[in-house]
Amino acid sequence: MSGDAHGHGHGHALTREADGRYLTGALLLIVAFMVGEVIAGLIAHSLALISDAGHMLTDAAAIVVALIAMRIAARPPQGGFTYGLRRAEIISAQANGITLLLLTAYFTYEGIRRLITPPEVEGGLVVVIGLAGIVVNLAATWLISRANRTSLNIEGAFQHVLNDLYAFIATTVAGVVILLTGWSQADALAALVVAALMLKAGWGLVRDSGRVFMEAAPAGMNPNEIGGRMAALGSVVEVHDLHVWEVTSGYAALSAHVLVDPSADCHAIRLATEHLLHDTYGIEHTTLQVDHATPELLRIGDPNSHCHDPHGPSHKPESIA
Repeated sequence: MSGDAHGHGHGHALTREADGRYLTGALLLIVAFMVGEVIAGLIAHSLALISDAGHMLTDAAAIVVALIAMRIAARPPQGGFTYGLRRAEIISAQANGITLLLLTAYFTYEGIRRLITPPEVEGGLVVVIGLAGIVVNLAATWLISRANRTSLNIEGAFQHVLNDLYAFIATTVAGVVILLTGWSQADALAALVVAALMLKAGWGLVRDSGRVFMEAAPAGMNPNEIGGRMAALGSVVEVHDLHVWEVTSGYAALSAHVLVDPSADCHAIRLATEHLLHDTYGIEHTTLQVDHATPELLRIGDPNSHCHDPHGPSHKPESIA
């Protein structure tokens, strides 16, 4: 048994190392190109190129944070951090999302301003850099797609780079339009497209990380449905004080008070409930208090009962959807 545990841990270590290599390769590609793009954007007076570079900066930051979070998450719980530092990746996701929203506001303002008073833009240089950006982002997207995307950090980094790929396509199209027609406002329109992509990615990160901070149930999990299914198990009389939350991305936890028939085996009901939660909802971390349903415990809300301060609705066998 100890040998299996060792192999399992070794496999996780190898996976983290492989993920780290993929992310590092993508990071080097993005940073090198980002520096060149800023220089080219200044020379060409292209807001679209500079805005793409700003977006790539957030891509690079997201990847760096993902790499750091992977190392932090591997540390065992200690001291007052009973879950370890698993939620560090959620903090970083929130920061990345807020940064994207701030960049969205800036580039939207600049894009509108340049629509009104467009500067001279060198379309040829915009096209060349845009095409190079498509190639670089295709390579970076492919690298990150090979890593484990169940982590909000890695998935966030992937979405950043994927959105940047779309942005480079818009930039290239703008450069072609400027070359063919001389209409410089196309650059500002491309910048607004980039801003829209930033808004989408930034809002998604803020929303998803905010759900974790607010202790909300993981997306796609309905606590009422879960409570109903738990209550529908044989010999269960009532389920209350049900809490479902996410410690970090992909790590759901649940706690509940389960009352069972006085003649039932509490241990067997607990095991059956754990299997239900694991097999149906993928919840592996559960804390279940299973008691026989005595009259005292059934007086929910009674100051003299065990649960004098109940949280949320109670679920009974007939409450299953």
